[in-house]
Amino acid sequence: MTDSPAFEPSKGGVVGQPVNRVDGHAKVTGQAQYAAEYLLPNLTYAALKTSSIAKGRLKSIDTAAALREPGVLAVFTHENLPKMAQTPNTLAGKYAIYGMHMAFMPLTGNEIFYSAQPVAVVVADTFERATQAAALVQVTYEEARPVASYQSANAEVFDPNGQGYVFDLKKVVRGNPQASLAASAVQVKATYVHPINHHNPMEPGATIAHWEAPDRVTVYDSTQAVAMAQSSLATILGLPQEQVRVVTKFIGGGFGCKFNLWPHTVLATLAAKAVGRPVKLVLTRQQMFTSLGHREDQEQTITLGARQDGKLTTLIHEKTSTTSPWDIFAEPNGAILNWLYACPNYQSSHRVARANVMTSTYMRAPGESPGSVAMECGLDELAAKLGLDPLEIRLRNYANLDPGTGQPWSSKGLKECYARGAELFGWSKRSLEPGVTRDGRLLVGWGMATASYPVRPAQGRARVRLYADGHALVQTSATDLGTGTYTVITQVAADALGLPMANVRFELGDSNLPTAPASGSSVAAATVSSSVYLAIQDVWQRLTALAVRDSQSPLFKALPADVVREQDQLVLKKNPSKREKFSALLQRQGLADIEGVGNSKSGEGYEADQIAFDNKPGTKQTKRSMYSFGVHFCEVKVDPDLGTVHVTRWVSVMDGGRILNSKTARSQIIGGSIMGIGAALMEGTNRDEQYARYTNADLAGYHVPINADIPDMQVEFIDGHDPYVNAMGVKGIGEVAMVGTVAAVANAVYHATGKRVRSFPIVPSKVLGSDAV
Repeated sequence: MTDSPAFEPSKGGVVGQPVNRVDGHAKVTGQAQYAAEYLLPNLTYAALKTSSIAKGRLKSIDTAAALREPGVLAVFTHENLPKMAQTPNTLAGKYAIYGMHMAFMPLTGNEIFYSAQPVAVVVADTFERATQAAALVQVTYEEARPVASYQSANAEVFDPNGQGYVFDLKKVVRGNPQASLAASAVQVKATYVHPINHHNPMEPGATIAHWEAPDRVTVYDSTQAVAMAQSSLATILGLPQEQVRVVTKFIGGGFGCKFNLWPHTVLATLAAKAVGRPVKLVLTRQQMFTSLGHREDQEQTITLGARQDGKLTTLIHEKTSTTSPWDIFAEPNGAILNWLYACPNYQSSHRVARANVMTSTYMRAPGESPGSVAMECGLDELAAKLGLDPLEIRLRNYANLDPGTGQPWSSKGLKECYARGAELFGWSKRSLEPGVTRDGRLLVGWGMATASYPVRPAQGRARVRLYADGHALVQTSATDLGTGTYTVITQVAADALGLPMANVRFELGDSNLPTAPASGSSVAAATVSSSVYLAIQDVWQRLTALAVRDSQSPLFKALPADVVREQDQLVLKKNPSKREKFSALLQRQGLADIEGVGNSKSGEGYEADQIAFDNKPGTKQTKRSMYSFGVHFCEVKVDPDLGTVHVTRWVSVMDGGRILNSKTARSQIIGGSIMGIGAALMEGTNRDEQYARYTNADLAGYHVPINADIPDMQVEFIDGHDPYVNAMGVKGIGEVAMVGTVAAVANAVYHATGKRVRSFPIVPSKVLGSDAV
């Protein structure tokens, strides 16, 4: 809450413009330092020895051969790893260490819970020597039969009943879904099956830990959440938070797998203290599949009831998925179904089964992305049954209020997205009948799906220092996932200060800076831009206070409320000829600089002189439901003999509130769409049923889209002005970019072939197989 006005863009300003990345030069010239690239004196290297079984116990570990290798400093196992003040291995520990609430800390006992669980850490003077020595560690096991997934015959599936550590997994019921389903004129029931998906960012998990004193450590870590990593490490190490510093200046992608603090970071930190030298630990590509979580394997059944005109009466969603032996994590797929379309009767439930796997975790739009598959494919199946156009059935079920809460939307430009997307794609030319459109011998299909993602609550702080020479320093501990945070915040600061972008330096990625939220859940741009903007308003208010007290200022004795900013000047509203540059004011005061701070909270309503809310003074404030919206349109061409599917056209139109940079925003939507195309057509990690081990844990076996798989993609944004979400009116677009993408591809494949494939990825054997319906 603030008494500062909501952001108004400067005339001719840079906010919203397609400005090139300010960090681009550093990246292409190699000057940008990622977590594994800090060259510290006496740096050593760590390598992990991991288990070859998925369930059982360690019988013995022989480290003698490894310790005899040249350059080896130490080998740590559960028998000699330095003790921790706290671990996440108990329920109390998970709540105490929020950043590790989904993790199990290995090397704390002899029990094996999943394949490739770390059982030893080798530290040597070179990477090669550490790797060689790790291979020489001899381990014997007492093996037990593992559970591979919720589909295993020995799996025990249960209702978590709200026990999830992250998401509330309670059964949700609205209205009377069973009775309304029985009375529905039309019904559709379908089950969609999803494999494990892994994030596979270009940069692997990496940590360098450096103890600068016995009780003070700096950790260079590839993390999306600097502040949370600092807090979690401090709890684990038993240190005051200010004695743990986490630095993350650049990240080579994350998509959610770098949101939490993971065991390898803790192991590197403990090893560094024990050997008395900095330690670098970088995960191999294969270890990335077993160390940073994944999107869980799952199946979801949707049951729709509708009137003959296509209006929904009932929506029932059931999900079953695999979780790890120590947590209860499941994506809340049902949530998006509760708000996306008008439906008076709704029910969702989740079931999980513990298996011998590394824990699942957040992956781009957790819950909303897979949940949208059930909703958007199910709605298409209903449209086909009723002979309706897929876009028409969505318009008939358009929600003017949030169906889950009954609240009005803070803003909703979804109809505008539909209209513009359909126009760009040429949707009106789509044949209603599937399997009839061809390009030569290839079958052509058009599909579409709605996208939506919540504006989640987040709080962040920023500090701005304005110098008398016309430069500014902006600071916050936020991270840049590679999506453009450096650039968009520089744009916001330049406009709000009235300075050229070249005169603004933005520093981030250091826990010593003001606390900011993680780069995840689409909160970073919204919260950080707002906190920076509010910090700058604090600067201008301080400058105004100086000016009205300065007898030499043209604004002397003016009321502060009558002073406004124009570019880099303070101006008297009633007499614009009375004005003064901030630089002249500071120099006359003998001040080299002036500093302001800002604290922004996004996603819970924003008040600014009551202009943001349409309530009359003295009346109860109306709560708003806050979401980003959008639509994806997809064309595929299918070879009827080979079953191959190629995406040949793509259009996305999004309502993400204020767009800070049209170029980086477009890149976000393209990236999310490509991830969706991958999940729809090729991505899936295979786990062996007998040994609970991955059989394709590398980029040779786990296929992701390449340039040849992706067409030119057309992206547009509507003017999504939203005065409620935060000071900047930014909703966030990182997650919504992927929501609906898998369904758009699947719906296009159905339109091309007349076959509905409900198991992902949609590989040629499924297109040609008898399991398609």
